[in-house]
Amino acid sequence: MSDQTGKPASAVEKVTSSGLRAGIPAGIWALGFVSLLMDVSSEMIHALLPVYMVTVLGTSTLAVGIIEGIAEATASITKVFSGALSDWLGRRKLLAALGYGLAALVKPVFPLATSLDGLIAARFIDRIGKGIRGAPRDALVADIAPPELRGASFGLRQSLDTVGAFVGPLLAIGLMWLTMDHFRTVFWIAVIPAFLSVALILVAVKEPERPATLRKVRLPLHREELRRLDATYWWVVAVAAIFTLARFSEAFLILRAQSIGLPIALVPIVMVLMSLVYSLSAYPVGILSDRRNKVTILLAGLALLVVADVVLAFAGGILAVGAGVVLWGLHMGFTQGLFSTLVAETAPAELRGTAFGMFNLVCGLAMLAASVIAGALWDLVGPEATFLAGAAFALLTVLALLPVRGKLMKPAVSAARQDY
Repeated sequence: MSDQTGKPASAVEKVTSSGLRAGIPAGIWALGFVSLLMDVSSEMIHALLPVYMVTVLGTSTLAVGIIEGIAEATASITKVFSGALSDWLGRRKLLAALGYGLAALVKPVFPLATSLDGLIAARFIDRIGKGIRGAPRDALVADIAPPELRGASFGLRQSLDTVGAFVGPLLAIGLMWLTMDHFRTVFWIAVIPAFLSVALILVAVKEPERPATLRKVRLPLHREELRRLDATYWWVVAVAAIFTLARFSEAFLILRAQSIGLPIALVPIVMVLMSLVYSLSAYPVGILSDRRNKVTILLAGLALLVVADVVLAFAGGILAVGAGVVLWGLHMGFTQGLFSTLVAETAPAELRGTAFGMFNLVCGLAMLAASVIAGALWDLVGPEATFLAGAAFALLTVLALLPVRGKLMKPAVSAARQDY
């Protein structure tokens, strides 16, 4: 028996509001809190780092864009190999824990660095750690989550991750006030939650056993294996790449707030506001994506990004920038977990690590291009050009999404054949 969405009645019963809360496995919650703690650590540093580089070290805005873009691209390239390795090993927790451990070990370099070179090196090593853990962790979420709760599971992990993304800057604000703008003291305190994150993944996350019937992947990056990732998957990747050109590094939100006169000690409030809205929206949107048309939700997210860019481009005061930042956070909640869900649903179970790795590689290269373009437009023309270019790329993403709309409208439970 099926309902009008095409889902079996049993699946429909599982995706009631109470069922979603009860049905999400403990491992998803644990991974969410692991992400939360690491994000508290990272965002305490990253919320201050662009301003620290520009005001203390004298770095140009274009250089900030290049550094941020290359750092994220480094993480994305690493994700390809870690994701493929997790498919080859048939184990994902080991690589995820290794990535979190590397990021924790490099955190003390930020307060110890006395030059831009030291900060750049630390930033890259931190992003390599992110790259090692990213694809195996996302594949692990897909492996643990029931198909009918996959959108909610990715939304929950993303929401908890983003709680850390606004708690971190909020702590940075308070500590900057208490220490009279002493950057390095804040950077030292940020080391603590990073090591707590590593301890939690080692103790609380249990990886499901790999079924004996699941096909063994010998060379995940071989062209014969990559051909098993079908045209729908690659179209999702292409759409996400164009979308990434529209949503350059959040460092430019911080710089936009500074450009209209926000005091340095209060600049992290930008990330607090954006991440708070992102966190509050990601989980409900994930629940909605399990029950409604994913493409329509994605189009709504793109529309929010266009409006956010236009508001930020012409903002003349704190309130206008705040409105743009709220809209930016809302568009993140509507899109980020949903893209992960689409990757999980369009890739075979035995190649999920590789699929997430390739997805993140392409998006990382797009982020590099987006950050360089954003920084160059900012320096040559002004912040208005940066955000209007983002709006134009968002509209282009809408056009790229329309041809594949029908293929992505299948109900979540139809992907059950691919699961463990």
